[in-house]
Amino acid sequence: MTARYLLRIDDVCPTMNWSIWNQIEEMLLCENVKPILAVVPDNVDEKLMVDKPDPAFWDRVREWKQRGWTIAVHGYQHRYLTREPGLIGLNPYSEFAGLPLAEQQNKLERALDIFHSQRLYPDLWVAPAHSMDQNTLEALRSLGIRKVSDGFAIYPHVDARGILWIPQQMWRFRPMPFGVWTVCLHPNDWTAKHLLRLKNSLEEYRGQMATLEEIIPAFSRREANACDAMFEVLYLGLIRLRTRLEYWHAPIVKPSGSESPVAGS
Repeated sequence: MTARYLLRIDDVCPTMNWSIWNQIEEMLLCENVKPILAVVPDNVDEKLMVDKPDPAFWDRVREWKQRGWTIAVHGYQHRYLTREPGLIGLNPYSEFAGLPLAEQQNKLERALDIFHSQRLYPDLWVAPAHSMDQNTLEALRSLGIRKVSDGFAIYPHVDARGILWIPQQMWRFRPMPFGVWTVCLHPNDWTAKHLLRLKNSLEEYRGQMATLEEIIPAFSRREANACDAMFEVLYLGLIRLRTRLEYWHAPIVKPSGSESPVAGS
């Protein structure tokens, strides 16, 4: 079976890097790629405040939805409150993991209220920092969100709660022999080099690009198996190993005002 690819773009909010986004949007339209857009409903994260807020932001979100692009709930305020890695275990901080169920549900209700006030009704969840816990899943399920873009597996699968997990395993396009692979991009700090790489990737993989609506019917009843569990352990281990290697091979940097070099700071 030929590998299929989904494209997910995170940190979409009124103060995103619009000069970069406008070029990305043009590429997506040219290649007829329908991505997953992870929208932060009430962003307070200063790192995502790149440009002045676009007063027509929600009009644009509705336009993307009308094109058939998938709108996902990307947290509430993108504000990390705990040091919990959550179920995925990729990052040691979270907006949700570690908080009581009632608090998480309240935050999610506020997030959805914002979408609903804009006549948008997303049913896909994207956790900031890939960090969520069992309480997050329970709150999502109770609010009618039963699709999650996250986790390491080769194919989507349904868990015991009836939540469909669409795995997100890559941050750039790579050739794979089979499977469903979600490529996640964070373009707020992109340069012309990143744009060129995306353009080339979309052209190279255009025949293998899929939409979420195409993927869901084929896997809406598939349960995870031992191969999925083994792949998750191995793949996450490789990611952590690569992160450690990048840390230890980082160039030695001499801090300003210091006589001694510090490695990996």
